[in-house]
Amino acid sequence: MQEAQHVPIRRLGRRPRLALAAGVSAAVTALVVTIGAAANAATLFSDDFNDGNANGWSTSGGTWAVSSGAYSQSGSSASAKAQAGTASWTTVTVSARARANAFSSNASRGVGIAARVQSTSNFYALVLTPNSVQIRKGATTTLASASFSTATGTFYNLSLSATGSSLVGSVNGAQVVSTSDSSFTTGRVGLLANYTASTFDDVLVTDAAGPSPTTSPPTPPSPSASPSASPSPSVSPSPPTSPPPPGGIVGWATQAGGTTGGAGGATVTVTNFADFRTQAQAAGTRTILVNGMLSGSGTVEISANKTIRGVGSGSGISGTTLNIEDMSPANVIIQNMNIRGVLGTDAIQIENATHIWIDHNTMSSTIESNPDVYDGMIDITHAGDYITVSWNIIRDHWKNSLVGHSDGNAGEDVGHLRVTYHHNWFERTFERSPRVRFGETIHVFNNYYTNIMNNADSYAIASTMNAGVLVEGNVFENVQQACWSASGYADSDPGRLVARNNSLTNSGPCEVNGSVAALPYGYTAENVATVKSSVMAGSGAGKL
Repeated sequence: MQEAQHVPIRRLGRRPRLALAAGVSAAVTALVVTIGAAANAATLFSDDFNDGNANGWSTSGGTWAVSSGAYSQSGSSASAKAQAGTASWTTVTVSARARANAFSSNASRGVGIAARVQSTSNFYALVLTPNSVQIRKGATTTLASASFSTATGTFYNLSLSATGSSLVGSVNGAQVVSTSDSSFTTGRVGLLANYTASTFDDVLVTDAAGPSPTTSPPTPPSPSASPSASPSPSVSPSPPTSPPPPGGIVGWATQAGGTTGGAGGATVTVTNFADFRTQAQAAGTRTILVNGMLSGSGTVEISANKTIRGVGSGSGISGTTLNIEDMSPANVIIQNMNIRGVLGTDAIQIENATHIWIDHNTMSSTIESNPDVYDGMIDITHAGDYITVSWNIIRDHWKNSLVGHSDGNAGEDVGHLRVTYHHNWFERTFERSPRVRFGETIHVFNNYYTNIMNNADSYAIASTMNAGVLVEGNVFENVQQACWSASGYADSDPGRLVARNNSLTNSGPCEVNGSVAALPYGYTAENVATVKSSVMAGSGAGKL
């Protein structure tokens, strides 16, 4: 949410800033993120093409262009390929949304994704043809195949995992084909439009190992015969089988009756945006499994007693606001989702709503010179209460999480805005992680903050307007200013902040001021020495 009034930044009585190492901010716009050995299933590369370009990609054959937030190859008379990434990658899972717009009559025609790309002729690929899904070695050698009817004009969520000699392919979240081959052990990733006019979006590459190959692939889901048809969501009476996240819910979302989301209700799987919106806004208790990256616009009003959970590591929502408003309790869980590219408004907007758990999501945009291009990722305003934000990745974003929308809203907010943030990874962001007004006690523990130094005004945490914030066991690396409190922020009055057991490397100080109220819930703060590795290994979508 935009703050009620946009004012020039003004700081009074602040300490001198640290002299930070030159050149670090150049990493802000990097597409490829290489994670250390401590990470598990780290994101190696992602591109949703919302920036309007295909920087980092090289092409061979065909005519490639970015248009309307997707990467398309317009002709069907060539063996066209696009490559990205690093030649030394070994174990990878590459996923993308792929659509065949027109097939030629060539026998090797198909649309797909590739791993271990060593050259334009040496690679592994998962390919959809008009009547099959195949794992190929190179453009024409078929290693494994299963029957599949591919509709032109329809996006499919493809995933190809290469682990040792094992190759596993999935379509729309279901494993459909697998094989073994040891010809190629390393390589880049790619998109394949083999004699097929094709469109690609939401490319994600992780270093996660795929599932073991099956000797008899399951029958793939049948696509709609018409590109314009919307498949009906499937409903089953049983709850989802995903295991709980590390430690389950911790913090304020456990209080005053707790947060259970859609537990006990039906389970609904959605594969297109229209069905997602219908199910999210419908009355009743249910778990909504989002299968694939669904693109939309506008706002989705989430009704009470819902769990919204992505399937696998590559599912989620782009381009739309998830709004949780005017419900006490709301009892909403948003989990295991990729949330991207929401322009001009909040990605998750919580207003006058209570009992919410935001967990294990990967949220990103593109840092812009104009901060108003993107608004908040997770904004909590108008007396929002009993909320936990845990194990999320927020990267390449300007305004992360605002708690309390304006300095003049004390009458509504005092005594509310109780939020816990733990084990989140804030990477290459600018501010508000969180910025707090009035709430007490906001508990910020065991988070990892890195490369928050985009300019002289960057910071991680700010306590203002007499808010009470407890900051403990967090890791700050290359952060312009860890915390503001006694000096206030912008035109806001000072807040209260207690800091303990934090680690700061090449970072401005965590400014403290006053005391805060005791927390009513039990928790165990992790030793700060292990926080970085824990957060990198366990946060984000695909880590449940």
